Amino acid sequence: MSDVPEAKRYEARVEGESKVAGVAEYIRTTELIAFVHTEVSPEYEGRGVGAALVRAALDEARAASLLVLPTCPFFAGWIARHPEYQDLVYQSRSRVSD
Repeated sequence: MSDVPEAKRYEARVEGESKVAGVAEYIRTTELIAFVHTEVSPEYEGRGVGAALVRAALDEARAASLLVLPTCPFFAGWIARHPEYQDLVYQSRSRVSD
């Protein structure tokens, strides 16, 4: 798994293969990384590529002291099933309402 900042995404490749197996697209600021879309190529589905992308991306976010905004349903669902990563999730501090 590698971060490709110029493409604003993480890419996963299966060892020994050059084809991209999956991607996790993001928007990043100095304090926050929003994961907006995750996609795994059909031939790699069911092989743990998506989970590996999420785990590696979240580990890098933690190492960089970034909060995470999981707008992508795959990221949100994965985090919900892994409480050890829930401390990374951005919580709005705004008290403004309509």
